[in-house]
Amino acid sequence: MHGSFPALYIVRQTPESLKIPGSFFAANFGGETVPDPMTDLPFVSIIVPCLNEQATIQKLLASLRLQTYPLGRMEVVVADGLSTDNTREEITSFSREHPDLSVRVVENRARSIPSGVNQAIRESRGGIIIRLDAHSMPIPEYVERCVAAHQDGKGDNVGGVWDIQPGADTWIADSISSAAAHPLGVGDAMYRLNAKPGAVDTVPFGSFRRSLIERIGAFDETLLSNEDYEFNTRVREAGGVVWLDPSIRSVYFARGTLGKLALQYLRYGYWKLKMLKRYPRTLRWRQALPPAFVFLLVSLSVLSLWFGFARSLLALQLTAYFTVLLMAGIQLAVRKKKGYLVWGLPLSIATMHVCWGAGFLWSGFVSLFKNG
Repeated sequence: MHGSFPALYIVRQTPESLKIPGSFFAANFGGETVPDPMTDLPFVSIIVPCLNEQATIQKLLASLRLQTYPLGRMEVVVADGLSTDNTREEITSFSREHPDLSVRVVENRARSIPSGVNQAIRESRGGIIIRLDAHSMPIPEYVERCVAAHQDGKGDNVGGVWDIQPGADTWIADSISSAAAHPLGVGDAMYRLNAKPGAVDTVPFGSFRRSLIERIGAFDETLLSNEDYEFNTRVREAGGVVWLDPSIRSVYFARGTLGKLALQYLRYGYWKLKMLKRYPRTLRWRQALPPAFVFLLVSLSVLSLWFGFARSLLALQLTAYFTVLLMAGIQLAVRKKKGYLVWGLPLSIATMHVCWGAGFLWSGFVSLFKNG
């Protein structure tokens, strides 16, 4: 196989590698920086957890091949969660056509994002780790600017901003991508908005030196979402800095349908509460509003079966909420000259709010039931 595909290898995951972060990881993430007497540039490992990403994985790999950072000082490690589509075939095809970019595939049998990230880090060699998503396309200077930020001592975990694009060529996909970058949809999440460089709570993906893993531990595999925010919380609690550099940019493809968006935000809300139980001080206002909104919505809906005042309050809540969303939709539709955003933006933002809040509340209900 190596003779046919010089840059692609399959590494099978052992059961021992599925343990949660702790001393095990500190001992097994050592790696080593690949020596090169011809250059002082650090060797970079780009790690990508993925599952059934045949539609976008080649776009990511193509953008990595166009990096301004020397390809000889880079490797790509894809942690595949046993994809059932043609993801593996797409990676193999790319590697056959472009052997100048080193791409390896490791099996992520746990099939979760944090386990995939950890497995890829274990199998990687670089002194600097850059995490990316199979839904993303970094600009050509992405790796170079991440490395420069670390060499300048900007932060312990360095990331950039998203240019969010539609996940499909439909009006609802375009509406979803607009909602995912709108202040009403994401609050003060700086990496989704026009931001200035500086220390922040979290960054998407992120890049860090391997020594950071040795210092604070790896990604927490008990969290099936919000693992990046939890990781950045540990960085900050250990005295480190999470740094946002707006010049480090990547295209991120949002979900293409309301159904996929709903499932994504249900998952976000569900696992956010579990993370907050460990770090309650990290709760931000933008995270508290959706569960409060959904709780009030459900409570008034139930009470309205018996009480007239509840029906009045429910009508007031819904009228005020959708008036604000409709005004935002009209404003954006006029600015972008896309009429469907008048209703598409409110639909998308409402889906995000309700599903995030419902997932958050359901997580609390399940916890109470289990504790009981």
